[in-house]
Amino acid sequence: MKKSIWLSYDLGVRGDYSGLYQWLDNLDAVECGNSNAFFRIEVEENEDVAEKLKSEISKNVDIKNGERFYVIYKKADRKCVGKYIFGNRKANPWTGYKQKPANEDVE
Repeated sequence: MKKSIWLSYDLGVRGDYSGLYQWLDNLDAVECGNSNAFFRIEVEENEDVAEKLKSEISKNVDIKNGERFYVIYKKADRKCVGKYIFGNRKANPWTGYKQKPANEDVE
């Protein structure tokens, strides 16, 4: 069966973009903004989609320390899941931008 995949990648300035782009091109992926792609892959029933993607990316892209790949897809129960298959979440760059009410009393 075919699965729809959204992929976000952060390879920094020295990443293996040629390997990644060749792999994405072979999948007929479409660009979805800076460092984001959408594609469909064939998976077997009950196959772990994230593990399959991790394996495929590892075969085609030279992954370096600190690089990140985040995937979003629907599981068999039709629930969307998003997870890092390489790397980890960083602190939110927007932390501290929340506007607070101006009419609060200050003591």
